[in-house]
Amino acid sequence: MTSYFDALETRSPDARADALAELLPKQIAHAQSRAPALAESLAEIDPREVIDRASLAALPVIRKSALGKAQSETPPLGGYTAQPAVAFDHVFQSPGPIYEPGRLGDDWWRLGRFVHAAGIGSGDIVQNCFSYHMTPAGMMFESGARAVGATVFPAGTGQTELQARAAADLGVTAYAGTPDYLKVILDKAAEMGLELSFARAAVSGGALFPSLRQEYADRGISCLQCYATADLGNIAYESPAMEGMIVDEGVLLEIVRPGTGDPVPDGEVGEVVVTTLNPDYPLIRFATGDLSAVMPGTSPCGRTNLRIKGWMGRADQTAKIKGMFVRPEQVADFVARHPEVAKARVTVTRADEQDVMEIALETDAQDTAPYEASAVEVLKLRGKVQLVPKGSLPNDGKVIDDQRDYS
Repeated sequence: MTSYFDALETRSPDARADALAELLPKQIAHAQSRAPALAESLAEIDPREVIDRASLAALPVIRKSALGKAQSETPPLGGYTAQPAVAFDHVFQSPGPIYEPGRLGDDWWRLGRFVHAAGIGSGDIVQNCFSYHMTPAGMMFESGARAVGATVFPAGTGQTELQARAAADLGVTAYAGTPDYLKVILDKAAEMGLELSFARAAVSGGALFPSLRQEYADRGISCLQCYATADLGNIAYESPAMEGMIVDEGVLLEIVRPGTGDPVPDGEVGEVVVTTLNPDYPLIRFATGDLSAVMPGTSPCGRTNLRIKGWMGRADQTAKIKGMFVRPEQVADFVARHPEVAKARVTVTRADEQDVMEIALETDAQDTAPYEASAVEVLKLRGKVQLVPKGSLPNDGKVIDDQRDYS
C-alpha cells in the first residue's frame, strides 16, 4: 500500500489554490445553470469572481432547513441537484426527512481517501456495520472500501451475535461503523469464546472518545475516524498522525460565526460550512450545524490540506446519540404529544463507553411507560425517562444537554 491515496493530498498550497481558482468558478456556473434552487440564490453572482475562500464568503449560506423546505415544495430533491432523481443510482432518506441522491461508481462520496488513510486496502475484509436501511451510510463506506480494493461484508446494524460469528468465520480484518458498536461486537465475541482478527477500524457517525480509542489500541486495533455527511460525503478525516482532521480534496471548508456566513479567524471555534465540488450535487456554502476550528500548519503525515480540530459539538443544540441526530424540534414534537408535560430536557452522558440518553419531563404524571414509547417513536432512540415536578428544570433555554467530554 502506498502512503497516499493520490497526488492531490500532497500538493503545494499554490498548486491547490490554482486548482481551486479553476474549479470553483466552474462549479458556481454549473450550479446556476443546472440546479434551479441554487440558480435563484446565486442569480446575481458572477462565477468568474469566485476563485477562493475570501470571494466565496460573499455568497449566501444554505441551511438544512432550506433543503427540507425545498424538497417538500419541489419533491423529491428540491432543485438542488444537477439531475432529476431518476438519473441517480440511489435515493436515500435521512432524518427530517431529507432525501439525498447517490451513485454506485467512482467513489461518489470520496470515502476511499479516508479508508486508505486508515490502512485498509486489498487483502482486507471489511465488516461494514453502517446501516444500509434508507440512509446512505452503508453504501458510502462500501464505496470507499471498493475504491481501495477491499472485500466488503455488508453486515449492517444489529444482530450482534451473528456479527461476532461472521467476523470470526470470515477472518474479518477491518471494521467500519459507529465508534461504539465495535466494542459491542468484541465483547460479544469474548463472551462466545471467539477469536477475532480485527486490526483496523474506520469509524464515523458519532464521537470517538479518547478512552475508547485507547481500549481498541490495547486490543491491537488501530482506529481512525472521519467526518462525513449524507449531503456532502467525506469532509475531513484522520491520518495515522492523529493530529486533527485533514480536509478532503473534493470540498472547500470554511469556519463561520454560528448563524451567519461570516468567516472567523483561524483557530476560533465556529460553524462548519462546506462547498462541494461534486457536479451532481453542487451544494454551495452548505451549513452543517457542526462546530470546529482550523488548526495551524499541516499534518506530520505529509498531507498538506487544511486541518480542523474535528467535531466539537453542534451550533444548534442538536446532538448525535448512538449515531442518530436528536434535534430540538424533535424534543418540541415530543412535548406537543403530551399536553400534561410542561417542559422536557434530554441529557446525554457516557457509561461503559456507550452513549446514554435520559429524558427529564416536568409533569404531574406518574407512569413513565407512555413517554418511553414516545421517545422511541419521536426521538428514534430508547432512553430513561425521569418525571420531575413542574418548575424544577433549569431555565436556561436548553432542551438538549450534551454532557459528554470531547477532550
